Amino acid sequence: MTNLPKNKRILVIAYHFPPCKTSSGIQRTLKFCTYLREYGWDPLILTISPTAYETTSADQLREIPDDIVVERAFGLDTSRHLAIAGRYFRTMAQPDRWISWWPGAVWRGMRMIKRYQPAAIMSTFPIATAHRIGLSLQRRSGLPWVADFRDSMTEPGYPRDPQTWRIHRKLEEEIVRHCSRAVFTTEPTRQMYVDRYPEYPKTRWEVIENGFDEENFRDAEVGIDASPLGVFGQLTLVHSGVLYPIERDPRPFFAALSRLKHTGQIDSKSLRIILRATGVDHFYRPVLSELEIDDIVHLEPVIDYRDALREMLRADALLLFQGSDCDHQIPAKIYEYFRARKPILALVGPHGITATKLREAHVSDISDMTDTESIAARLLELLRRLRNGGINGVAPEVAARSSRKARTAELAEILNQLTDPAAD
Repeated sequence: MTNLPKNKRILVIAYHFPPCKTSSGIQRTLKFCTYLREYGWDPLILTISPTAYETTSADQLREIPDDIVVERAFGLDTSRHLAIAGRYFRTMAQPDRWISWWPGAVWRGMRMIKRYQPAAIMSTFPIATAHRIGLSLQRRSGLPWVADFRDSMTEPGYPRDPQTWRIHRKLEEEIVRHCSRAVFTTEPTRQMYVDRYPEYPKTRWEVIENGFDEENFRDAEVGIDASPLGVFGQLTLVHSGVLYPIERDPRPFFAALSRLKHTGQIDSKSLRIILRATGVDHFYRPVLSELEIDDIVHLEPVIDYRDALREMLRADALLLFQGSDCDHQIPAKIYEYFRARKPILALVGPHGITATKLREAHVSDISDMTDTESIAARLLELLRRLRNGGINGVAPEVAARSSRKARTAELAEILNQLTDPAAD
């Protein structure tokens, strides 16, 4: 009998990994590591010690395959562990608050390279220290390195602090110089880097979009309560994940709700809005109180990922926020929204890639995130159609194009090209 070829190994450096309890962003790395073995690659995970996470949950630990190597290097959160009276030196949080992870991770990473002999390295943003670790390991080992940026590391005016911007831009330049491939989640972001660094070949830049995991949804659907979230005819709209006060500012939406409430067109008996794990509840709570809509809009805490999916599946409709400042980015949750097959009210930059993606999926309830009047009109129309039963979510065949498994196949192809010249 012919022996099948042995899988190659890849060292994956990721801050966000179970038991980290966070938004859907963790799914990208976790699902790459789950499915890579089916495409000829065995992942080795290098992550941070769980003490660095602000919140943890064992919920997704069971999704890590039993035979995958996971090593956790010591690291702290400067703002929580190294601050005195809530203050700390800025240099202790550059390029981010987890810089203490870097020395131990490089030491442990080199031990993993010597022991397991991986054929490639991959590091993943948005924690810049993960890329710094990847850079250090690549320069020491000489291995091909995939830098999974996801979104841009720098833009004009971002990060907003000038010193942080300079540090991030210098790190970005080093990453681009030494990586074998830089991967982004959208074509506009890839093109931004092509234009920014014209001295490098276009083959250096790749796009692997985010996606949804079918197995997670099937698990969430087992034994799910079939009843709607609302009671006695109350419609419920859900947003699950961080709502940045600028990039995903919901205040025009709040103003629209306030206007509709005070004109008698909505009330707490007919409508409930759940904003799950905004990350800045303290910022929005007084706004809701001032607008007198805190009986309609409910700021809810982080829950386990499976429960978050179940909440999406039971909602009457799902809310999406993405401002024009991020026109070249697509929120990761959009693909989960597609799979949930619930109507979507999208408050986005009307000319950005998110709006384009929604239109391609035949989502029609799209409004400029900053236009209170337009939001109010679109929301009323959505509620009317929901009550009349004349609205559906994204078609299954459209959603299916964005599975995590398909995205992993794209990553495996990139890795094959880097490590097997005959495959290029």
